[in-house]
Amino acid sequence: MSSREEILKTAENLRWELGERFHDLTVEALYAEASRIARKTVSAAGTRPGFDFERALDRLVTGKWTGFPIMFALLGIVFWITIEGANVPSSFLASVLIDSLHPLLKETGSSFGFPWWLNGFLFDGMYLAVAWVVSVMLPPMAIFFPLFTIAEDFGYLPRVAFNLDALFRRAGAHGKQALTMAMGYGCNAAAIISTRIIDSPRERLIAILTNNFSLCNGRWPTQILMATIFIGALAPPLLSSAVSALAVVTVVVIGVAMTFIVSWGLSKTILKGQASFFSLELPPYRPPRIWQTVYTSVIDRTLIVLWRAVVWALPSGAVIWLVSNIHVGNASIAEHAIASLDPIGLLVGLNGVILLAYIIAIPANEIVIPTILMLTALVTGMTGVGSGAGVMFELESEAATAEVLRAGGWTLLTGINLMLFSLLHNPCSTTLYTIYKETGSAKWTTLSALLPLSIAFVVCFLVTQLWGLLF
Repeated sequence: MSSREEILKTAENLRWELGERFHDLTVEALYAEASRIARKTVSAAGTRPGFDFERALDRLVTGKWTGFPIMFALLGIVFWITIEGANVPSSFLASVLIDSLHPLLKETGSSFGFPWWLNGFLFDGMYLAVAWVVSVMLPPMAIFFPLFTIAEDFGYLPRVAFNLDALFRRAGAHGKQALTMAMGYGCNAAAIISTRIIDSPRERLIAILTNNFSLCNGRWPTQILMATIFIGALAPPLLSSAVSALAVVTVVVIGVAMTFIVSWGLSKTILKGQASFFSLELPPYRPPRIWQTVYTSVIDRTLIVLWRAVVWALPSGAVIWLVSNIHVGNASIAEHAIASLDPIGLLVGLNGVILLAYIIAIPANEIVIPTILMLTALVTGMTGVGSGAGVMFELESEAATAEVLRAGGWTLLTGINLMLFSLLHNPCSTTLYTIYKETGSAKWTTLSALLPLSIAFVVCFLVTQLWGLLF
């Protein structure tokens, strides 16, 4: 028997295994499904349609008057849960990694006869930077990403894109930019790659150049820390977390507004053109798949992002220690650099420490806060900072962090401007490299770095001048 005959014989046998009524049952199932869809979507005259949960929910989350308030409320709830929930695990990690393990590692290094510079380089520089990154970033990410993934699995994020579509079209951009912007809240580099869903090269460039205004995961710790120390502290203790969450939501809204403004400006100048349309199919609501959500948020997002932060924290901690301990004249390299940058920083309501920290942290936004704390401790001459400065959310360590910053001359204006600068400044090196790979153009890559950085300096300068007039 040939192979052809064998295949036909096997197919015949399998056909009879399906049963005599297989085709009848298939046709009946098709008609039943078509009838169900018709009953759900077609209303006959004189009849009252039954209650449809999905349609009723869509009327709320995509409604003209309810869509945006619900979106902002959910965002605020997510931030509040993140801030409140990170207290205990962040404090625990800091107590283990910084309070207990850091002195033990230094004693071990000394017992092995390490010279002071090697001991300091390894444990006060590289290890302490990593310990601060883990203590600061892991708890909030472990809470924020699962909540974000639940909203994604439930089917809410496409509704957000639906709400924002008309605004993007008015700004001369593509409606799908709402989806790439939402992805930017996880990682700007990944969002740049996701702009491939936009067919128009002009509108894709607009989405690429403005995605930086979406707060990536590396900038959340900066926002939450500044909001907690400088804004939430102004409110009564019972309301401090809610006020801090509201401050972060406000920054997110400013970022969305800046996305529309810059998109409109680009579409009217160097990227002129007609906005195109697209069809967005709203998926059905689905109950979140808990185990898949845990895997996606912890493995694919939290741990990968944390590993990237750790990889960059190691060399950055080494650089910070070196520039802090190598002296030129009577001052270290870091002190010389901070003194040189201070006039520019103070002009825009920041300081030299912050500007130097952002230069060192170009590889990754995740290491901005540890860099700022280490440099501030150096400038102020404070000791024992490592015992608690890396804990963002626990009350006592928050007070210790605030003490370090205020000793460095920080004020409410500094905290507000740092939140704005963190939102608006240039993308990290990974995102810039991704932009270059996606556009193949050094010109657009350079513009994507200089445009937001210029906006950041202008906005902080204007806020500082307005602050001086009002206060």
